[in-house]
Amino acid sequence: MNLSDIPIIDQHAHNLLRPEIANSSPYAAAFTEGYAPEIINYHARNTLFYRRSLREVAALLKCEPQEEAILARRKSLGLEELTKLYFNAANLEAIFLDDGLQPNSIQSLSWHEQFVPVKRILRLEALAEELITKSDDFKTFLEKFKSEIDPPPAGVVGFKSIACYRTGLEIQPVSLAAAACSFYDLKQEFEHQPLRLANKYLIDFLLQQALLIAAKYQLPVQFHTGYGDPDLDLRLANPLYLRSLLESPQYRDVPIVLLHASYPYMREAGYLASVYPQVYLDFGLAIPFLSVSGMRAALRQLLELTPTSKVMYSSDAHSIPELYYLGAKWGRQILAEVLEEAIRDCDLTANEADDIAVAILRKNALALYQS
Repeated sequence: MNLSDIPIIDQHAHNLLRPEIANSSPYAAAFTEGYAPEIINYHARNTLFYRRSLREVAALLKCEPQEEAILARRKSLGLEELTKLYFNAANLEAIFLDDGLQPNSIQSLSWHEQFVPVKRILRLEALAEELITKSDDFKTFLEKFKSEIDPPPAGVVGFKSIACYRTGLEIQPVSLAAAACSFYDLKQEFEHQPLRLANKYLIDFLLQQALLIAAKYQLPVQFHTGYGDPDLDLRLANPLYLRSLLESPQYRDVPIVLLHASYPYMREAGYLASVYPQVYLDFGLAIPFLSVSGMRAALRQLLELTPTSKVMYSSDAHSIPELYYLGAKWGRQILAEVLEEAIRDCDLTANEADDIAVAILRKNALALYQS
């Protein structure tokens, strides 16, 4: 199967860094979820993903597959030309950007729109952090939080939660009084320093307030699941922890998107998607960050149970435009390989596989996000 002509809806990605920010950190930093100096400056360059990517990037840039040659070529092109090159090679139809990652260091949504249509994914915890610092009392804060997302701002096609990073996925009911106490504790703790929301009571409470609003508009809510940087406790990133939330009748109409193939919990994520109507999946980050055999295994395990109408492409690209291209290249290739295997196994006919490829790369996201 050749899927290169199918335009992609990248349903979860992040803004690119401004050049002065990107140039201040090693190139390899964009190819790892680690941030310790030893990881970035040495070990990241010894991953299968990095070594494979150097050759693929160099081939597109028409230079030697060495980091120094790639950096020189990138500098000569400049960010705009570089981004245009990678986005065109990725054959992107649209990107849905979570602009809550490093918000003070990134290019704007409008900057990205010069290359491809853009929709916004609103990060709930980032909004909460911003409003907490501007609010003196909990009542005012909660009113502001709700008003900012009800109705959803123009251009916003979904919400995103990083509760997985901050306190884990076992989301529990929280009383108004407990949330208020947490608000004041947080205000006192971060009175003289930048605020970071990592209070489980307040995160769980606000997330469930947002889910009620998402239900009202049937707006998808993306959840980080599975692996990420060391800020995350991988033990609490298993999407099975979401079961009590998924069983709650008040959230039944909220489409829940489990991001990143929930790696290494692919089978658990696939199970949830197979039994809960509101659960959807994507495979960004796992593709392209894993080895080729790892990417193939991850997608194969997702599709063991998951209805193909519930699987979507994303890159989880961030920082540099290379990741958009690498995600698209390997997303198409691995999807083709897994579908070809399904044809050989008699799970699918060739025509069915063709239709499924289009659905996963674009149609499922267009339907879910009503774009």
